[in-house]
Amino acid sequence: MSTEAPTDPHGPTGLLAQWVSDLVTADVPQMVLDRAAHLLLDGIGCVLIGAGLPWSRTATEAVLAMEGDGDTVVIGTGRTTAAPAAAVLNGTFIQGFELDDFHPLAPLHSCSLLIPALLSTVSVRPGATTGADLLLAAVAGFEVGPRVGYTLHGSQMLDRGWHSGSVFGTHSAAMAAGKLRGLTPAQLEDALGLAGTQSAGLMAAQFEAMSKRMHHGLASRNGFYAAGLAAAGYTGIKRVFERDYGGYLSVFGEGHDPDAALLTGQLGERWETSTIMVKSYAAMGGLHGAIDGARRLRGMLVPQAISHVDITVGETVYKHGWWRPQRPLTPIGAQMNIGYVTAAALLDGNVLPEQFTPQRLDADDVWRLVDATDVHLDGALATAPVTERFRTDLVVTMADGTVHHERVDQPHGAPGDPVTNDDIVAKFHALADRVTTRSRAAAIESAVLGLADLDDVASLIDLLAPAVAGALD
Repeated sequence: MSTEAPTDPHGPTGLLAQWVSDLVTADVPQMVLDRAAHLLLDGIGCVLIGAGLPWSRTATEAVLAMEGDGDTVVIGTGRTTAAPAAAVLNGTFIQGFELDDFHPLAPLHSCSLLIPALLSTVSVRPGATTGADLLLAAVAGFEVGPRVGYTLHGSQMLDRGWHSGSVFGTHSAAMAAGKLRGLTPAQLEDALGLAGTQSAGLMAAQFEAMSKRMHHGLASRNGFYAAGLAAAGYTGIKRVFERDYGGYLSVFGEGHDPDAALLTGQLGERWETSTIMVKSYAAMGGLHGAIDGARRLRGMLVPQAISHVDITVGETVYKHGWWRPQRPLTPIGAQMNIGYVTAAALLDGNVLPEQFTPQRLDADDVWRLVDATDVHLDGALATAPVTERFRTDLVVTMADGTVHHERVDQPHGAPGDPVTNDDIVAKFHALADRVTTRSRAAAIESAVLGLADLDDVASLIDLLAPAVAGALD
């Protein structure tokens, strides 16, 4: 057997490694390439607004104090550090305000994994990196991450308390970085094994910990390391997805019937890049249905006259997004709590950075509604069709006894009602223009959407480097 071939070319690990290695731009439909570029633009908007947040500044000072100087840009700070540390911070910034993309069925935040790993790889890769190469590597990552999630039945991992994205995400980052490095199928198999052994993340971080913001950044760094180690000949677990003892699926899927066939089913035919959701709100993705419903009802009622709010959701949203909150919540806790974001949407008409300032997090009108909210579990939704599984029912009872009901089967941004590419551009400027100049934001937009024709991504990285203002300052 050739040393460039995976150990079992017909097994799930080998098939995935071979597909990533063989992928060329001509294989990818133009609409998928266009969407990938727009997803990257969305992620860059998130990193720019995330870089200057208070908890991001804390992370920057802590990480740079440990890691020191280097040549890799820490986006939006005007500073540089070693490539692995930059991956951690850039991923932390993208996840900094819960505004970044997520996959609705295999929950992970792709850009917070891919952009940091790719930029860190560019910084250690000899010679110029073209935009076309970066874009193709990003597509590989967009495709791999959700497929790894499918093997573990996606949101079931959240239900069990894992931070699913940082469990699935190491492979996404490793395959993107490995593709950009031009790794052979055998090396990509090693990278998958090295990625799988670094997967981790506890979802209890959502209640108050800053560390929730960093999970995907750590996974991005781990994927960057996996590809770099494999490139140097450092071997990883072979056939990591099919090993019975100590393999990725046998451990993470123990007792939950993992399905390795889902890793490679319809590879190159069904494009996960097109399923990834772009957020309209600064909140956990599973809460967007409640926010949509609240915004629809808001025009029909006077929020100050609400006496009670009832919300009914399925298991994943209930476990991930509801606990009886204590006043005041931390920003991360508020962004994860369905009671808080629904109250904010009913009162303010939106859920954006303004709804998570210290003043709003401890406001009497918000907490009057939070305290008047009950959330109910509809267990039947666990077996409902995919198009209904994240359904949200919102019932608002007024002081005079009037009852308003709104049902949201799929929130805006779901595959049936996607955020358009034009909407992504508008969102990018709504974020970036808050923290930097319009001219700089326009230049970044042009470079990202023109990646296919960019001779050297160094020009884009130069645009990302300078410090931004703080969105909450």
